[in-house]
Amino acid sequence: MKEETQLDFITNYLKELRDEDLYNEIRVLESGQGAWVMIDGEKKLNLCSNNYLGFAKDEALIQAAKKATDDYGVGPGAVRTIAGTMSIHLELEKALAAFKKREATVVLQSGFNANLAVIPLLVGPDDIIYSDALNHASIIDGCRLSRAKIKVFPHLDMEALEDLLVSDSDFSGRQLIISDGVFSMDGDLGNLPEIADLAEKYGCMTLVDDAHGEGVLGRHGSGIVDHFDLHGRIDVEVGTLSKAFGCVGGFVAGSQSLIDYLKQRGRPFLFSSSLTPAEAAANLAAVRQLTEADDRVNQLWSNAQYFQSGLKELGFDIGLTETPITPVMIGDAGVSAAFSRRLFEEDVFAQSLGFPTVPQGKARIRVMISAAHSRDDLDFALEVFSRIGRELDVIQ
Repeated sequence: MKEETQLDFITNYLKELRDEDLYNEIRVLESGQGAWVMIDGEKKLNLCSNNYLGFAKDEALIQAAKKATDDYGVGPGAVRTIAGTMSIHLELEKALAAFKKREATVVLQSGFNANLAVIPLLVGPDDIIYSDALNHASIIDGCRLSRAKIKVFPHLDMEALEDLLVSDSDFSGRQLIISDGVFSMDGDLGNLPEIADLAEKYGCMTLVDDAHGEGVLGRHGSGIVDHFDLHGRIDVEVGTLSKAFGCVGGFVAGSQSLIDYLKQRGRPFLFSSSLTPAEAAANLAAVRQLTEADDRVNQLWSNAQYFQSGLKELGFDIGLTETPITPVMIGDAGVSAAFSRRLFEEDVFAQSLGFPTVPQGKARIRVMISAAHSRDDLDFALEVFSRIGRELDVIQ
């Protein structure tokens, strides 16, 4: 008889995931990101990537990364505060600040780390955070690290948020309202105009995580603050460089004093090396392209509108998305997993998302549209979705 160990709970948990069709089968790409990718030696239409603008294989970014490697080497060699800050990092930060119309930015290893760096610097154990119920995991973890009291308001419910603020009207500590700019599972937008109004009315700080808005919303893809014309009314913007910018990294944008403060006390900045020279240079090339032209952003939205209209005409439920993120709502996790497997068999790569990534009973196929997709690509995807949707009785 097999002897039990202290780690048996892991095996049991993984079995439960598989039994409930919630185990995440990780596909391995054998090519770079693009409209089509190679997986298991076969070409698949890629509807999973956050590569919104097709920058991940852009020749200008590739050449910029190669040149930076020649000029600076392959790594920074130290944390930013000791010997790891290179001129290419400062060039990127200056370009991002101009792009975001902010006084300053600081670049970190990821958008996740950016939230972990800045949230605990804004509030502490004697303060309060008001957080949307569907905020990203990195926001949740950043809030926990701050040790502030966390008050969660129902998704996009501004009346509930104001009720919390009214109940705390005599509170003497710092108060911070946090929201995603674009909610990644549903594609809907944070209600930043009302958040800004409430923050000003009740004397709160504001932070938006614009991971899925960078390169997508606003003029030239400069983000949700520009989309709503809220410049000067949102205190802190957190962004990522690993989605529309096609590379990897994250940043915090705000006042010069905020960025100076983060460089003195932000733990991911102080205790972990920053981007490699190649990553910094590639991101800089992406920012410069977006600053100069918005054709990729326009193509992204044209593709999204075409594909989403096609799905709705077929009878699919795509929720309340307001962005190129396209959730094809299935409901049952088993059916959703089967749908994803059948899509893959028909050369369409689109993953099923179930609990705990989304609530129980709201499993879905999340389709990520890119400017890199052609109209033929989208027509092919719609035909396959139509056929499998009828096969599995998802549509009539």
